Amino acid sequence: MSRTGRRTWGKTAIGLLLTGIMLFPVYWMLNVSFTRDQDMRKSPPDLFPVHGTLAGYRTVLDEQLPYLGTSLVIGLGTVVLTVALSAPAGYALAKLRPRGGGVLGFVLLAAQMIPGIIMAMGFYAIYLQLGLLQSVPGLIVADSTLAVPFAVLIFTAFMSGIPGELLQAAKTDGAGPLRTFWSVVLPMSRNAVVTVSLFAFLWSWSDFVFASTLVNGGAHEPITLGIYHYIGNNNQEWNAIMATAVVASLPAAVILVLAQRYVAAGVTAGAVKD
Repeated sequence: MSRTGRRTWGKTAIGLLLTGIMLFPVYWMLNVSFTRDQDMRKSPPDLFPVHGTLAGYRTVLDEQLPYLGTSLVIGLGTVVLTVALSAPAGYALAKLRPRGGGVLGFVLLAAQMIPGIIMAMGFYAIYLQLGLLQSVPGLIVADSTLAVPFAVLIFTAFMSGIPGELLQAAKTDGAGPLRTFWSVVLPMSRNAVVTVSLFAFLWSWSDFVFASTLVNGGAHEPITLGIYHYIGNNNQEWNAIMATAVVASLPAAVILVLAQRYVAAGVTAGAVKD
């Protein structure tokens, strides 16, 4: 085997080893989710669920579905609100070039550096006055604040690469800025829309800080709080806890696999100029 071939195989082996190390917690979560309670403290533990059980997943279906449904509503609501706010803003910064656009871009970057707990405390004080605590719309708005700054930057970078001749042609045909945005720019920004939607959904789906601060104890709690309460109340039933974690991870994993090629194009948009 040539030196180049050995080097390639070596890099592949190292990559597989590192991937296995990083994915081992996910595998162990799956393993424990199928493990019986009496085998949980076995030493050494079984690397495979020899006497597997679905009791944990039956518990998920009996107790965790309302939390999953609430998380789905919050995630989809966050996606819609984020895209509705950030797409026009990105278009304005990329093509309309408003006065103060550079300052706004800097503000968006700075907004991503604010710790979530500080924002959660601010939302708590506002929602307390408005009566929005323990409400799904309030949590959607809060989660959107995490996604909108990032989304505006993604849309701005992507829309900057749209040829100006297309916009000029639309203007010649009598289309105004709004019509140009809706009929020309937005359809061409499909990759950016998918990228923004994916990240907005993932952030809202996995959010714990806003959920524990703004809706804890309410009638509509997301799955992150469902797992948190479940661990506190059933700290011996680890198969049910891990089964809940597996089920909660599936929607995000499936969406990520389906949208990965759009995400790659959306994230790298604007990185290279002709």
